[in-house]
Amino acid sequence: MAAWLMRILPVWSRVRLGSVPGARFVSQTPSPGAAGSAAVSGLSPVEHSDDHGHVEVSVYEKNRDFHGFHKDPQVDVWNMKVAFFFGISVAIVIGGTFVHYLPDHGMRQWARREAERLIKEREAKGIAVLDGNYYDPSKIILPSAGDEE
Repeated sequence: MAAWLMRILPVWSRVRLGSVPGARFVSQTPSPGAAGSAAVSGLSPVEHSDDHGHVEVSVYEKNRDFHGFHKDPQVDVWNMKVAFFFGISVAIVIGGTFVHYLPDHGMRQWARREAERLIKEREAKGIAVLDGNYYDPSKIILPSAGDEE
C-alpha cells in the first residue's frame, strides 16, 4: 500500500485543484493609461436592495470564518466540527475494516497453511521433512555419455 501511494504521490502533486483549463486570468489593477476609461475600477461587491429597502450583505462580511454549513456563526462552527468528526471517524473505521478484510495479498497465508499441511503429512508417513533432492532422482532421465557433443 505504501509503495502504491509513493508511486501515485508525484502524479497528485501536479494536479491543481480548482483550476479551470482554458481560463484566462486578467489583472484587476488599473493601468496608468486607463485614467479616463469607463472600466470598473473597484472590486467591492455590489449591494443589492430589495423592494423594502433592505440591503443584502454577503455571509463572508458578517462571518469571516464561514464554513458553509449555516448562516449563524456558532451553529456553523458546531456543524463543521460535527461533520469533520463523523466524516473522519467513519473514514477511519470503514477504511480500516475494508483494509482488514482485503484478500490475502501474494497468497502468503495460503503458502504458510500449505507448508504446515505438507509437514504434517510427511511426518505422518515418516518421510524427511526436507529432502536434499528437489526432484525424485529416479524420475530424472539423463542423456548417455555418447550423446554429448
